[in-house]
Amino acid sequence: MSNVDAQELSKFAELASHWWDKEGEFKSLHDINPLRVDYIEAHCEGLFGKRVLDVGCGGGILSEALALKGAELTGIDMVQASLDVANLHRLESGVQVDYYLTTAEDWSQNHPHAYDVVCCLEMLEHVPDPAAIVRACAHMVKPNGKVIFSTLNRNMKSYLMAIVAAEYMLSMVPKGTHDYAKFIKPSELMAMIENTSLNALEMTGLHFQPLLNQYYLSQKNVDVNYFIVCQAT
Repeated sequence: MSNVDAQELSKFAELASHWWDKEGEFKSLHDINPLRVDYIEAHCEGLFGKRVLDVGCGGGILSEALALKGAELTGIDMVQASLDVANLHRLESGVQVDYYLTTAEDWSQNHPHAYDVVCCLEMLEHVPDPAAIVRACAHMVKPNGKVIFSTLNRNMKSYLMAIVAAEYMLSMVPKGTHDYAKFIKPSELMAMIENTSLNALEMTGLHFQPLLNQYYLSQKNVDVNYFIVCQAT
């Protein structure tokens, strides 16, 4: 429990009822979800029949989408209100996902090398010790399995784009969603990865084109949002 930020839990608990409102507080997550799912599926050589863990699953937006690709999906989170919404939506959609209230560190103790794929997207920047999450993810993936992280870079551009523009100018996400001090430079995340059994394979940036109101993936830069795909040894 030492790696849990009470303010973060409270913030997401207050927003929990909005998880599946595609025009609401989490619209940007719904907008980028197809890109995320396609990216994960492509780098995992398909998801059908694979055991997949979604760390920090929230209301289940990513979890359900991955399950629809044929994955055997488990989602974990530390916000009960979000999991309540995820379970309610699961009943409505009929998509099979198993949700649990737990930390990645605790779950890893009883699930070593249990998953073909571990996803931890847009979560590392919300915990006090992201390195502990990286270690837990490495512990839970099977040998040769894939771990995929995404988070926010820490620089002036990311501050302007992810906080000033996204939160205050364009209202793409709720005000106060992000704490700039918790953003993670790629070099910092790479150092965390190098202290585990994971090998980083690829880094890709997630970009937003405001004139077209579209998101896209490109390796041209990783200045704001970025993904890192890793493989376990």
